[in-house]
Amino acid sequence: MHTTELTAANFESTVKTSPIVFVDWWASWCGPCRAFAPIYDRVAAKHSDIVWGKVDTDAEQGLAGGFSIRSIPTLMVFRDGLLIFEQPGMMSAVALDGLVEKVRALDMAEVKRRIAEAHRQHAPQ
Repeated sequence: MHTTELTAANFESTVKTSPIVFVDWWASWCGPCRAFAPIYDRVAAKHSDIVWGKVDTDAEQGLAGGFSIRSIPTLMVFRDGLLIFEQPGMMSAVALDGLVEKVRALDMAEVKRRIAEAHRQHAPQ
């Protein structure tokens, strides 16, 4: 198994301690979720240095609510503890592989610089 079950108990620690975390928000009754699962698992097997998490939105309603999950499947990607990607709906294996490469290529120093700049611009004077 190349995926990790994420729960309220381990979500934050996983995201904070793992360089890259992909998260599939799903439910067993969701047809598109069941169709996306083998794609997600196949890509996860190719990129074993990444944490591939799955959150069952029925079992983890509080966690799903905290992230405002309104549509499943939803894919989120965290890098260095920061949410850098979020998209509802299925994704092809080719698109998911492409996303992996884009996430790996991100200049996180630049991303953090831009976030800090945005905070400064929106800070009360």
